[in-house]
Amino acid sequence: MSFSQSTQLSHEREEPVLLHVWMASCRMRELCCPEVPGPEKRESPPGKISNQLPVSLSPHWSSVSSQKIKNMVKLQLPNRGLEDRIPSHAELEVLEKEEADSRPKWDNKAQYMLTCVGFCVGLGNVWRFPYLCQSHGGGAFMIPFLILLVLEGIPLLHLEFAIGQRLRKGSVGVWSSIHPALKGVGIAAMLVSFLVGLYYNAIIAWAVYVTSTLPYVVLTIFLIRGLTLKGSTSGIVYLFTPNVTELADPGTWLDAGAQVFYSFSLAFGGLISFSSYNSVHNNCEKDALIISVINGLTSVYAATVVYCIIGFRATERYDDCFDKNILTLMNAFDLPEGNVTQDNFEQMQQLCNMTDPTLFASLKFESCNLESFLNDGVEGTGLAFIAFTEAITKMPVSPLWSILFFIMIFCLGLSSMFGNMEGVLVPLQDLNIISSKVPKELVTGLICLVSYLVAFIFVLKSGSYWLALFDTFSGSIPLLIIAFFEMFSVVYIYGIGRFNKDIEFMIGHKPNIFWQITWRVISPLIMLVIFFFYFVVTVNKELLYSVWNPSYEEFPKTEKVKYPSWVYAIIVILAGVPSLAIPVFAIYKAIRNCCQKRSDRTGLMIATSETSINGNLKYSA
Repeated sequence: MSFSQSTQLSHEREEPVLLHVWMASCRMRELCCPEVPGPEKRESPPGKISNQLPVSLSPHWSSVSSQKIKNMVKLQLPNRGLEDRIPSHAELEVLEKEEADSRPKWDNKAQYMLTCVGFCVGLGNVWRFPYLCQSHGGGAFMIPFLILLVLEGIPLLHLEFAIGQRLRKGSVGVWSSIHPALKGVGIAAMLVSFLVGLYYNAIIAWAVYVTSTLPYVVLTIFLIRGLTLKGSTSGIVYLFTPNVTELADPGTWLDAGAQVFYSFSLAFGGLISFSSYNSVHNNCEKDALIISVINGLTSVYAATVVYCIIGFRATERYDDCFDKNILTLMNAFDLPEGNVTQDNFEQMQQLCNMTDPTLFASLKFESCNLESFLNDGVEGTGLAFIAFTEAITKMPVSPLWSILFFIMIFCLGLSSMFGNMEGVLVPLQDLNIISSKVPKELVTGLICLVSYLVAFIFVLKSGSYWLALFDTFSGSIPLLIIAFFEMFSVVYIYGIGRFNKDIEFMIGHKPNIFWQITWRVISPLIMLVIFFFYFVVTVNKELLYSVWNPSYEEFPKTEKVKYPSWVYAIIVILAGVPSLAIPVFAIYKAIRNCCQKRSDRTGLMIATSETSINGNLKYSA
């Protein structure tokens, strides 16, 4: 490098500083001296910093300043080198043709849509959604769920489809292309996919002795059969009757938000990978709307089917409770069989009390309330594998219904696991952790083997408690944080203007006002509010879990027990590690860049100024 080149490079590095000084000077004059003529009417001696751009500033920095001002107006953060990291629209067209034979792609649109539906519609729709409905006041949970589905789920689904289709990479590759410091978002999504996949395998394993069939057919069969059972309508009424007091609990909104991400498989990374195999001009907006409607309706439909059976189960328990009380009264007062029924039970109690108050006072009657039996929830998978199966055993031809039920569970879990595996495998390839020479089948087999070994904790005697712990903490807060960073990154780092043009290029029109408002403001704000209130409430709340304890005075109801202290370390790993992957990697990237800049400066000085033998400076190319 020559001295003149070195000097020119030095001036170019000083130009951004001069630019910022000039902009600050202009701003100060506008604020303090409004009567002073504008910069276009003032002149300054050469070499002086004035309201005008210095003559030495190149046109390049003039365009940079213009771009910075535009970014400030659009609330877009600086993102140097973005254009070099992503292909242009013209390059994208060429790239698609070049990769036609080498890169995997969908055979047809139906294959892609069915794969996405299979990934999104899973076990969460059948056991997790009904369980959360029961935990949060029945229909009250549906209100925040449907609100967040529209304001969070659909916008984020469209965003993931669009950004994956535009950049044609997996989750790690997409976020690294937007900004190298965002690679942690893809890593966090990979970790969550792995953790959720662990206990998904355990749930599927509880049903491996049956074959596969269509879940919707099985759900319809159960609905038709369920509606013929006594008390089924009580369960449906309970499901759609909201307990509005639950809406004031931040935990209800967090669970609803997490369920939206969970049931749509958002923030797992799998959908980004799936959409990257699409044609550049695939209508991702239409896909997002169709899958959102299917997914939302499936959750409500599955909950309706489940609560038909739960209503039948609650009615059976209510009748058994009443029969015991009737038998107690009949045996004590030697009443003829059939004299006491549910309809006249209270009148007969009053009559017996008047006949022999002492004897009546010695009797112990159970509390029989249909509402309490409907409210008697079981934690985690208990709703599907305990309450639902208990009801099935009381149905005629129970083995047939049991086989159909486990066929449905197996099919739903398996289709979701394909997407979870994609969410782990593709990021590992993008991170270059595994050599590209290693066959993909071998890597997949190793991941499955590791998952199999770790998942042994779910088949121990304490397995159901472990599963509830994983489900509660690995599939809630991390998903919320990942989803927030995904949306923030696309809107404010990649740039909403650039994203709008990408979508217009891909589908033929720009996103409408609904997408603009939700992406820019509503969705990120809702996520922040839910996270803040959840954090405040959870810090001050004692964490409890449900235990089946035969010595519990209200058994067979579950007993609430405090978690042992060592479990908090597990919670930090499940919820903290995926969440902290994002800021930790960003900090690491910033420190690394800072060290590289210092190294570059040192290298520049060594390259441009070396001491000669006689003590003078010499400049080398």
